[in-house]
Amino acid sequence: MKKFLQEFKDFAMRGNVVDMAVGVVIGAAFGKVVTSVVEIFINPILEALPKVGENGGTGFAGSLISFAAVLIEFILTALVLFLIIKAMNKAKSMTKKPEAPAAPTTKKCPFCCSEIAIEATRCPNCTSELQYAPKK
Repeated sequence: MKKFLQEFKDFAMRGNVVDMAVGVVIGAAFGKVVTSVVEIFINPILEALPKVGENGGTGFAGSLISFAAVLIEFILTALVLFLIIKAMNKAKSMTKKPEAPAAPTTKKCPFCCSEIAIEATRCPNCTSELQYAPKK
């Protein structure tokens, strides 16, 4: 049981899980903000458009207005979350240290200019003998 609890703790504290949980909470809170913006500002504009039908916008026209409101809400939510994630990724990339360049594994043959192994003492292409520099 103790091992199980330790494994669960390691899983829950892994960076991706915590980041995802924070994202879900922020997304839910932001969804409420977008919903209120759509209800307060967008819906009155959509309802002010000329109504189709005799029943004053209920029925099919009312459904279209509701669908348009939901679609606008989705687009606004996706756009803002995209911008937030893009800013977070940029901030995260700014804090990373650049990796040191890897040690070379090949060198050029001075006679034929082909790529050969760094430890080679003879070129496999032109069979020229190369100066050997022992490792330090």
